[in-house]
Amino acid sequence: MKIVVLDGYCLNPGDLTWDGLRAIGELTVHDRTAATDTAARLAGAEVAFTNKTALTAELLGGASSLRYVGVLATGFNIVDVAAAKARGVTVTNIPTYGTASVAQHAFALLLELTQHVGLHQEAVRAGEWSSNADWCFSKTPLVELSGKTMGIVGYGRIGRATAAIGRAFGMRILAADAIQNAGDVEWRSVEELLREADVVSLHCPLTPETNGLMNAARLRLMKPTAFLLNTSRGPLIVNQDLADALNAGVIAGAGLDVLDVEPPKAGNPLIGAKNCIVTPHMAWATQEARARLMEIAVENLRAFLAGSPVNVVS
Repeated sequence: MKIVVLDGYCLNPGDLTWDGLRAIGELTVHDRTAATDTAARLAGAEVAFTNKTALTAELLGGASSLRYVGVLATGFNIVDVAAAKARGVTVTNIPTYGTASVAQHAFALLLELTQHVGLHQEAVRAGEWSSNADWCFSKTPLVELSGKTMGIVGYGRIGRATAAIGRAFGMRILAADAIQNAGDVEWRSVEELLREADVVSLHCPLTPETNGLMNAARLRLMKPTAFLLNTSRGPLIVNQDLADALNAGVIAGAGLDVLDVEPPKAGNPLIGAKNCIVTPHMAWATQEARARLMEIAVENLRAFLAGSPVNVVS
């Protein structure tokens, strides 16, 4: 059986092994695949794995040997699932690998916004502490999280994990979600949550209803001292609206691990906006999370070959 990985580099830049898939069939791993090369690389493959390489209806229609597509991520919009189903191709995803890592990164962003560790470390390295007249100094006001209110938009697995960390910091937790299926949190509408929260963390999927969720009108509902975090999907935020809000002091700061276009194009207004921290879509990418993803990818394929597929999205 011929297995092809179309874009394996982000999952495994060299610190993991592909041996689990190699044990199942004849494996070819490509770090990246250009759109012009996808059809050729699918030729003859019965199994294909993709993360961000698009598999359109046209490509699926031309891949006559293809029986299975494994998406190396939770989101699976990169595959035309309807076309795959029509052709009898099973598509699976990996829904649960990065919960702890993403929640951890949300707080890494928040702590940088409140404690400015990087800023002060650079100041020490530059000699500012050595030349200071006092035994300590700070370059910007610091913020204590205990007693503050965190509002979580999207109270699924990652939202709940983020809430648990917030509680450990002594924060009060509010949540907004279309499905209110937990009793351990104070439920609010999105608008109510934005008005009350000192920190707003986005953990909702990208849908027609959430696309552009954080726009100028909603940002104006937030406190001028509040922070916005997004480790979910970039298009939840209207870039220019958030940049304008940050630069005008409508809110105090933002920590973002995702943008609407990745890598960002030159001129993205959020890069360089006031008090805006942007990291390169890395919240999911701890070694532990990537190892879990790899393990689940192998398990998904083995389940399919055994006739009992799991995590099917097609």
